[in-house]
Amino acid sequence: MKSYPKTSRTVLIIGLCYLLQACSSSEDSAKQFPIDVMELTVTDIQNAYSSGHYSVIDLTQAFLDHIALYENTYNSFISMNPNVMDMASTLDAERKAGKIRSALHGVPIVIKDNIDQEGLVTTAGFSGFSAATGGVDMIPGDDAAVVERLLEAGAIILGKTNLPDFAGDGTRTKSSVSGTTLNAYDVTKAPGGSSGGTATAVNASFAVLGLGTETGGSIQNPAGAQALVGVKPTFGLVPLEGVVPINATYIDVVGPLAKTVYDAAITLDIIAGPSHEDLATFASVGKTPPNGYTDGLTQTTLEGKRFGSVGVGWRSQWLPLHPDTETLYQDALNVLRMRGATIVDDPFQDSEFVELYGSRPRVPSVGPHDMMVYMQGLGDSSPFSNIQEWEELTGQQFREGRVQVPPTRPSSTEEGDAFQAWRKQMRSLYREVLENSELDGLFFPQAGAPIRNLIEDPERPDYSPNNHPELASNIINEIGVPVVTVPFTYYSDGTPFVVVFIGDMWTEKELLGYAHDFEQTTLGRIPPSLVPTR
Repeated sequence: MKSYPKTSRTVLIIGLCYLLQACSSSEDSAKQFPIDVMELTVTDIQNAYSSGHYSVIDLTQAFLDHIALYENTYNSFISMNPNVMDMASTLDAERKAGKIRSALHGVPIVIKDNIDQEGLVTTAGFSGFSAATGGVDMIPGDDAAVVERLLEAGAIILGKTNLPDFAGDGTRTKSSVSGTTLNAYDVTKAPGGSSGGTATAVNASFAVLGLGTETGGSIQNPAGAQALVGVKPTFGLVPLEGVVPINATYIDVVGPLAKTVYDAAITLDIIAGPSHEDLATFASVGKTPPNGYTDGLTQTTLEGKRFGSVGVGWRSQWLPLHPDTETLYQDALNVLRMRGATIVDDPFQDSEFVELYGSRPRVPSVGPHDMMVYMQGLGDSSPFSNIQEWEELTGQQFREGRVQVPPTRPSSTEEGDAFQAWRKQMRSLYREVLENSELDGLFFPQAGAPIRNLIEDPERPDYSPNNHPELASNIINEIGVPVVTVPFTYYSDGTPFVVVFIGDMWTEKELLGYAHDFEQTTLGRIPPSLVPTR
C-alpha cells in the first residue's frame, strides 16, 4: 500500500487524519476524557494503559487530532501511515490478552523519510522518488532493520518526516517533495537539519519520539535547535540496512530524538545491536549493556566523574563562543561541579588534535556504491532497482549526473585506505587525550552561538546555508564516537541552549547516565507554544 506524499497540506494531512478518525470507532475504545498529548512520555503512556485511562486506539487518534490542528503550520511530515488504526487495534487486543511487547507497546512515533517502511513510499526528500512531485514512487518491499525492530516492539509509526533532499542540509529542512519545515519554538528560526522534520514532530508532540539519521550533525543539530535529547550512536551500533545513504560505508548512523533521556535510552535498546543485514554492526557484539541502556539512569551518575571542556585544542572554528553561549555554558559547567564532577579545561590543547584533523584526507566518495547497495535491496515492489532504471522511467538525469561514475567498492580504493588509516590515528589520539586526563567524557555546548534565522530568499530559492556553528558534529562523525544531547536552558530570544556529552566508542550507556543526571537536576526543557493552522 502506498503512503500519501504531501501535495496539499490541508487535503493530505488533515484529510487523512479525519478519515482515520471516521474509521476508528469501536465499542471497546470510548474516550472518557480528552487526551492531552503535549509532552507525553513513554512512562506516562504505559501508566495510562495499565490503569485503563485510555486505549492505544484512543491515544493514536488523539495524536492524529493534534497533528491535524497544527501540522499545516509546521510542515513536519512528508507522508502519513494509513495503517495506524489497524496497528493500534492489534496492539489493544494483545494488551487485553496480557501480551505487552515492550516499553514502546502502543507508543506513537515517527521516522525520517529516508528510512524504509514496507509498502510505503520512501522519498528521501527527493521529488524524483515521489509520483506526486513528478517522479516515480520508490516503494521498498521490506522494512528497514530499525523499523522492523520498532514494529516488533509495538511502536505505532504515525508517518514519515520531512528532510532536505537526500539529507543534504545541516541547518534547515527543505525538501523538493514537501517544502520547508519550521521550528516549533519559533517559525523564524532554523529547525535544524537534516532530521528537522523528526525534531519538529517530536518537539510539537506530533509523536512521543522519532528516528533521525546523521552524517555530519543531523541528529545533534535539530536536537539543539528544538531542545531535544538526541543520540548520535557509535558507528556500527545501529543497522543501516533500508536507510537511503549518504556515506553508509564509513559515517552514517541512525539514532533517536526524544523529549527525555529515558525515552531515548528505551529506543536505543530496541534499535541497537548486530544485524545480518548490516555486517558493520557486528563490531557491536559484546559492546551493548546486558541490562539495557536504561540500566545506568540514576541521579548520582555525575558524582566523581571528570569531563573536558571545549577549547581551541579541539577546534578553532566558532571559538571563542558567542558571549551569551559562553555565559550559559559556564552555568552548565557549574551544574556539573554541583553534582560532584570535575572539569578539565581544554584537554586537547597541545595534543596536535587540531593539526591531525586538519590533515585528514578526502572523505571517500561512496555515494554511488552505497546507493547501488541500497537500491538493490528495494525488492520487487519498487519499479526500479538502480539509477539507470529510474532514469529510463522518468526521462530525467539523476541528480544532474553527479553519480554517473562506476560504483566502486570504497574499501578497495587508495582513497578508502587513506581515510581509514587517518581515522585510526584520530581515534588513537582522541582516546589518548581522554586517558591522559583521566576523562569520563567531554561536555560541550551543542553549538557555539544561538540558532540561526531561517533564511528564505525568493530571489535565491535554492539558497541553503549550512552554517549552524556546531562544535562537535563533523569531528565525532568522522571518528565514529557517540554523542548525547540534553536541553539545559534558553537564550533571551527563547531559542534553546543544549549541551552534549561525548565519549569514546561504545559508551552510550555512560553518556545516557550522565545526561539523565543532568536532565533531572535541571529539568531544562520547556514545551513550545504551538500556533494552530489558520
